[in-house]
Amino acid sequence: MQITEHLMSLSLIRTVLLTALSFCLAARSLSTSVHLQAQAKSKKTLAKSGVKNVVLVDGVRTPFLLSGTTYADLMPHDLARAALQGLLKRTGLPKDAVDYIVYGTVIQEVKTSNVAREAALGAGFSDKTPAHTVTMACISSNQAMTTAVGLIAAGQCDAVVAGGVEFMSDVPIRHSRKMRKTMLSLNKAKTLGARLSLLGSIRLAHLSPELPAVAEFSTAETMGHSADRLAAAFGVSRLEQDEFALRSHKLAKKAQDSELLSDVISFKVPGRDIVSKDNGIRPATMEQMAKLKPAFIKPHGTVTAANSSFLTDGASAVLIMSEEKALAMGYKPKAYLRDFVYVSQDPKDQLLLGPTYATPKVLEKSGLTLNDIDVFEFHEAFAGQIMANLKAMDSDWFGQTYMGRKTKVGAPPMEKFNTWGGSLSLGHPFAATGCRLVTTVAHRLQKEGGQYGLVAACAAGGQEGCRSLVMLCCLA
Repeated sequence: MQITEHLMSLSLIRTVLLTALSFCLAARSLSTSVHLQAQAKSKKTLAKSGVKNVVLVDGVRTPFLLSGTTYADLMPHDLARAALQGLLKRTGLPKDAVDYIVYGTVIQEVKTSNVAREAALGAGFSDKTPAHTVTMACISSNQAMTTAVGLIAAGQCDAVVAGGVEFMSDVPIRHSRKMRKTMLSLNKAKTLGARLSLLGSIRLAHLSPELPAVAEFSTAETMGHSADRLAAAFGVSRLEQDEFALRSHKLAKKAQDSELLSDVISFKVPGRDIVSKDNGIRPATMEQMAKLKPAFIKPHGTVTAANSSFLTDGASAVLIMSEEKALAMGYKPKAYLRDFVYVSQDPKDQLLLGPTYATPKVLEKSGLTLNDIDVFEFHEAFAGQIMANLKAMDSDWFGQTYMGRKTKVGAPPMEKFNTWGGSLSLGHPFAATGCRLVTTVAHRLQKEGGQYGLVAACAAGGQEGCRSLVMLCCLA
């Protein structure tokens, strides 16, 4: 795409967190380190001298469901516990073999602020196993995974479980600040007169609740609004966005029907039936999608409910180990987790362009080119965000003007891009998506016979701006 000069006056949306993860898939049985070294003679493994090889053994997730549906009466730690138990069952891992547990979450349940610990105890892990919770917007589970990689690379651990959970069916709704102050004062009041005086000060406006919003604290702008501005800045039409969204749903439906989504585990919801499939995959028609009104910028916006990811409940978990430990325990790892990079951009004007900025950084760091990547998995927050990034990556003008490059980054070929669907169709439980992306890359590499995979995800950055993460995998 040729981006015209008038775009320079438009706000490019804040670059959110990109997670570009490159994986080296172990498609064959990894029986010994000698076997791996023999294979490395003909393929670049990206191994680093003196640094432990860190591998993805396996990953699972609960079905991702529309918020307010079957999971509505649960709590976040219930879903996280189910994912942890599913991972244990899938891998046959002894609970006492886990050195550490890291979990991500975005909208915290106040009763379980350290959801990693509560879920671990509920899943039957030893109370001697440390667990902590991280939050980094939509790449919270990516942060959990890189934390695991760091612990293993530093020699602190050999086996770490990382994951993420999000529960949008019951988000915290607060009283107004004035009402909260009054209630706290009531709790401290020592006399009846003081209590009555405080009660008499309450006004109707005090009762207005504070509803949570998916908005940036530093800019007060919702991500949907940012996506709409970004799409406009890059000339992404409503038609292009609807077409990409429909593609996502069709590919997800095909993958689901073909039983390719093997990371999904069945979950018996207490008091309800067993859930075994994502319920947000709903291929529509272009005509049906065209009838929807703009969701954020009205009446002329192009972002709608059909071309945006939907509020989702779900949890995910992955087992990350040192290669030496995994092989010693008889596991056949699915991927090497080779490297990662975080970047940060302006939170106002470049909110959702993380993939564009982070992708070349990880490729340059690893000595690879875009053509070396066999599998691309980008988080689909909005169809407009995806299309804008693809156009930015394919623009010499953008690369030169905003990134200081001589030429464009280059856009991933669509035949390698999100071919099993994405967040638009599968769902997006904020903190759980990262593990899904990583596991999907490993499974696709194995299925398609590829060697390298790259994951990218945008996420809210707040005061930290845009952050990007990259990890690399290499076929054994």
